[in-house]
Parts: sequence; C-alpha cells; structure tokens
Amino acid sequence: MATITSADVAKLRRVTLAGMMDCKKALEEADGNFDKAIEIIRKKGQAVASKRADREATEGVVLAKVSADGKYGALTVLNSESDFVAKNAGFIEFATKILDIAIARKPSNLEELKTLPMDGGKVGDKVVEYIGIIGEKLELSYFDKIEGAHVQAYIHPGNKLATLVGFNKSGIDVQVCKDIAMQVAAMNPVAVDKADVPEKVIAQEIEIGKEQARRDGKPNEMLEKIAQGKLGKFYKESTLLNQEFIKDNKQTIAQYLKSSDKDLTVTSFKRFTLNL
Repeated sequence: MATITSADVAKLRRVTLAGMMDCKKALEEADGNFDKAIEIIRKKGQAVASKRADREATEGVVLAKVSADGKYGALTVLNSESDFVAKNAGFIEFATKILDIAIARKPSNLEELKTLPMDGGKVGDKVVEYIGIIGEKLELSYFDKIEGAHVQAYIHPGNKLATLVGFNKSGIDVQVCKDIAMQVAAMNPVAVDKADVPEKVIAQEIEIGKEQARRDGKPNEMLEKIAQGKLGKFYKESTLLNQEFIKDNKQTIAQYLKSSDKDLTVTSFKRFTLNL
C-alpha cells in the first residue's frame, strides 16, 4: 500500500478541484497512482451526472470579463441546481476559471469552449467532474463574445446578470463605458439603434400598435399612423442609443456619448440574466 502524503492530496485537489477527503480516498484506491486517481474522480463525476441528468439546473452564475488590452470580452453562464451552490466561493472560482480560458483562447462558440484544455482535460469534462464534487447537476449553458476598439464588462451584484458593450474607439473615459454597460443591464435594450432592430420585431410592434388602436375604437384609416407613432415610442424605449440615460433622463445615450467624444458610439452589446 502506497504512502499518501498531504502534498499528494493537495496536488490532486489542485488538478481536480475535488475535496481533500475525496482526493485522499481516490489516491488510496489508486494505490498512489496519480493518473488513476484522477480517473477515479472523473468517473465519480460522470456517475453523479448520469443520476442527475433529468434535474433542472436553473440557478448559477453569469460572469463577464475583458482581456488585458480591452479589445475582447467574453460572457459565460455556469448553471447549478441550487442558489446555495451558486453562491459557493469554490463554484464561483471554477466558473471564473472557465471564463479566463475563454478570454485567453477566444473560442468561436460554446461547443468549442467546452473542448478547450483545462487542468489536464477539457472544459466540458471538468464540468462533469465538478458535478461529482458538488453533487448537483451543472451545465455550462452559454457563451458569447465581443471584439472591438474597446469592450466594457459589467457584472451586477449577485452574479445573476452581466453585460458586455463594444465601442468604436479606445482611450475613452472609463466611467462612460461603465455607465453604458450598466444602462444595458438596467434597461435591457433590444438593439443598439433603430436600424439594428430585426424586421420581424418591427412588424410585430406595428401589429400590436394597430390592435391596440383597433380596441380603442380608432377608425381603420388611422391605424397605420397610430401604429407608426407607437413604433417611435418603442424605438425610444428599446434601442440603446435612443433610450433616456438612467443617470440623467434629460439626455439620450447617444447624446451622453457625444458629450464625452463627438465620434463615440456603441458598436454592439450582449446581455444575459438568470432568474431575475
């Protein structure tokens, strides 16, 4: 029987993120063979994952971060079954580690992110292994990114809502960038500007406007004009550049940006919220 040292246990814990006792038991079962111990922990995670496959993982954390040069941002969501697990420091650390890999490797989509290397395995495999540690169903469910002259990230307190915003210029006032990222979080715009709203959404809003006017008893010949007026209100409320600035409703976001730099604008944004 091999002698299991505390250094061996600590090393296995660093690689697998499993608990100290789980690592000790895995090393004992593997008779000190490090690779075999990793496989034991991995299989434990797979077994737990299989048992909990039909559970719903609707809690979790939403995280966003920007690269050191400020030109690339990523947003990821790691789900858990309970809010108790979502608030666990180890779980948040694990989710952050995945986000850091996304920032460093810049995958093209979620499936590619799951295949990227992580601690001697792949991101997707490590999520399965972590299920064995946590004892709940976990799911890496979302990934998106923005590249631009400057990208700003915002995570709302509690890790349930995060945003990314891309700008057309770098070297701009950091507070302005933060304000816009918080605006996206608070006001949930559907697009950057009027021209970016999908035709399907526009058609739907016009039809809703007509139906409301029809129910209000307006004549048929007035329905289109009334609907277009309501569409204008929709643009003002739901497109970022035309929204009122939450810190000063006397100016729009477009006006606020231009007050900082006459050529400054938003190129794109991402927003994800979980159970809010």
